[in-house]
Amino acid sequence: MSVCAEVNPLVEGVFRLVAWLYSLLCAVWGGSHGGRCVQERSRQLKARPVGSCGGPQGPYRDLAALGGLLRTLRPAGGETLEQVFESAAERFPQRPCLGTRQLLRDEDEQQPNGKVFKKVILGQYHWRSYEDTQRAARQFGAGLASLGQRPRSNIAIFCETRAEWIISAQACFMYNFPLVTLYSTLGGPAIAHGLNETEVTHIITSKELLETRLMAILEEVPRLQHIVVVEDKPRSWPDYPQGIRVHSMAAVQERGAKPDNASAPRERPRATDIAVIMYTSGSTGVPKGVMISHSNLVAGITGMAERIPNLGEEDTYIAYLPLAHVLELSAEMVCLAHGCRIGYSSPHTLADTSTKIKRGSKGDVSVLQPTLMAAVPEIMDRIYKNVMLRVEEMGAVQRTLFTLAYNYKLEQLAKGYSTPLCDKFVFGKVRALLGGRTRVLLSGGAPLSAATQRFMNVCLCCPVGQGYGLTETCGAGTISQLWDYSTGRVGAPLVCCEIRLKDWVEGGYRCMDKPRPRGEVLIGGPNVTMGYYKNEAKNHEDFFTDESGQRWFCTGDIGEIHADGCLQIIDRKKDLVKLQAGEYVSLGKVEAALKNCPLIDNICVYANSDESYVIGFVVPNQKQLLNLAEQRGLCGSWAELCDSPVMEEEVLKVITEAALTAQLERFEIPRKLRLSAEPWTPEAGLVTDAFKLKRQQLKSHYQQDIERMYASR
Repeated sequence: MSVCAEVNPLVEGVFRLVAWLYSLLCAVWGGSHGGRCVQERSRQLKARPVGSCGGPQGPYRDLAALGGLLRTLRPAGGETLEQVFESAAERFPQRPCLGTRQLLRDEDEQQPNGKVFKKVILGQYHWRSYEDTQRAARQFGAGLASLGQRPRSNIAIFCETRAEWIISAQACFMYNFPLVTLYSTLGGPAIAHGLNETEVTHIITSKELLETRLMAILEEVPRLQHIVVVEDKPRSWPDYPQGIRVHSMAAVQERGAKPDNASAPRERPRATDIAVIMYTSGSTGVPKGVMISHSNLVAGITGMAERIPNLGEEDTYIAYLPLAHVLELSAEMVCLAHGCRIGYSSPHTLADTSTKIKRGSKGDVSVLQPTLMAAVPEIMDRIYKNVMLRVEEMGAVQRTLFTLAYNYKLEQLAKGYSTPLCDKFVFGKVRALLGGRTRVLLSGGAPLSAATQRFMNVCLCCPVGQGYGLTETCGAGTISQLWDYSTGRVGAPLVCCEIRLKDWVEGGYRCMDKPRPRGEVLIGGPNVTMGYYKNEAKNHEDFFTDESGQRWFCTGDIGEIHADGCLQIIDRKKDLVKLQAGEYVSLGKVEAALKNCPLIDNICVYANSDESYVIGFVVPNQKQLLNLAEQRGLCGSWAELCDSPVMEEEVLKVITEAALTAQLERFEIPRKLRLSAEPWTPEAGLVTDAFKLKRQQLKSHYQQDIERMYASR
């Protein structure tokens, strides 16, 4: 699926002339748009090696950080998260801070297949000011202290992304309660593991998660004494048989507002104190708790903020990704430090067409109209595929216009020029999918395909900053400059860290490789975290401190450094499998190459070192698969088609063509497939909240199919 087609040269010439004249008129009216300046900036050096060992292996630093890595925000200052938010509340006391949409009503809607779905009708956003948010956090922190929560004693939050999450977090930062974060989609054993390992006595959660997830494991968490439910109603809860007390968040805040509790002394955090113990999503096994200090997070958000130009109180950020993920937490902390508004949403209510939005009513982006947004590639890929499928269904005239505009704008962006005619008359409806005002879109969590990135830059009329970071580095590592429209790269190191490459001989990657140095990516700086909680063996394996006292993390990702100092991730050590004949297959590389095939919604490639070929599991796109079945004369229900060996063969032919087009080697192309009628969701436990594949869980889920596909030669 690509935006390229044969167009009549005369039609194309007329279009280009009209577009050029309109751009010229806009430039005269509104001033030059500086194409040559953008071109020159895109070619400029962005990072270079530093120090006595500054060869091809690095370490590489951003040009603005050659004299030293940055640790604190400007002008906010502050070495702790408490100080950062305190400064923002002083500067923007009445500025809207956290917004939540009012629930007007919900309705049951029956589908043609008999299933009933809950649909909601939402009103406008209601806002808390920065001053109100700080007051609520202080009262909540004092209330938790009155319930026996002590400084430097862990407290857990197990809750969906919402305003109460961030208020709870700020309360914990104020009172020096290390906050243990757990994904709301983790399974019972993983939740119990995190709570028991960190020995928490207090947990903050929602009514729904308490009833559907926590209740089942309370007996497995013997230390737990207090559960705080973020909903205000009911105001009181009966005692649980296990002797656990349940409180509403409002009741705890009322305790904290009482004079004796409000005036009680509190222990303010130091920069070196633990702010968060963030449990990973468990994509490679049991979730690990990453210890993140206040100074780590402050350094991380300092680096991120530097890559977002003109960030300030005119900006509105839409929050819908899991706050238990370092990408979302860091993004919201950046916004809070700069006086931005944060409006809360969810993947189920984000757009007008989202699953919980009643037809005819507005999704959150349409009402909030955010200027800033973060997204994982899975969500961007969905937007890209949906729009391109609509383009394919257009009439000849509309499709030709879209193709002309797309290819013309792609050329102009490469030259550094804007395209006001295309933006206004062709891409306006696509831009409206995200509210129509988005000026910066940040992508992280996984690699973003070149096709999707180009589409976002062109059709959403805003730059996409592709970033690279890990929980172990506070999500900070690199972010591409917003005026850099190259694809496939993740940008130069942020001003808070530096990057080195390390030879990985087994995989064939060396720092002295030509034309570009390649190797395992190591990230060093004040944003590198304190290590894994109660896991010294893994700490020694993944972290080290150099002779200057700087901390480093070994990412396991393979990168190469471009001439301008930008990083490109090209492989991953854990994704590399050696086949029986000795060829190395990069599973992630194959999946990335095939994911843009219109027939594929999701794909997991599997290889066994005892076998000579690769197999795959595919969640097909329903509309595309049904069209393919109709073309081949195959009938049946959705589940029957996905279980059909004939359909598997037909899909395999399409995927093989896509793989050859993507220039994959023959041994990298899946030879057999299993189609999945059910999508892979975080709730099903087969992908993380950032939609990364959980390979071990997928292997267990499809074990019988693996045996079948390898048994039949």
